[in-house]
Amino acid sequence: MECCMCHVLVIEDDFLIADHICQLMELAGATSIDQAATEGEAIAAARAHPPAIIVSDVRLAEGTGPFAVQAILAEHGEVPVIFVTGTPDACHPRTAPMIILTKPIQDRLLMATFKEHAPI
Repeated sequence: MECCMCHVLVIEDDFLIADHICQLMELAGATSIDQAATEGEAIAAARAHPPAIIVSDVRLAEGTGPFAVQAILAEHGEVPVIFVTGTPDACHPRTAPMIILTKPIQDRLLMATFKEHAPI
C-alpha cells in the first residue's frame, strides 16, 4: 500500500467516529494524525502542526467544521478538505478544494477519497 507521507487533521466531536476516521486514515497511509473536537481546538492543532489534508464534520459541539477550515486555510493556504457529515446542506462557507461525503461513513469511499486527494 502506498503511503501518502502526510499529516492529517481530523475535526470531529464524536469520539468514536473520530477514532474510526483516524484508524481509516492510518490504513490509507497517513503518517501522523491530530484530532480536534471543536473549532478552536482545530485551529490550535493546525497552528501547532499544519495539516496536509483535513477530514472534518460540519456540526461540532462548539463552532463548525467549515469555519474552522476557513480559518485554517486563511493561515496555511490551500489544503485538501474532506467533509464527512450527516448534514451536507449545512456545509457553509464552502471553500475549495473540498469534497463532501455523507454519514454513515463508507470506509472504502473515505479511504479512496483520501488517497486520491492527499499529497504524496
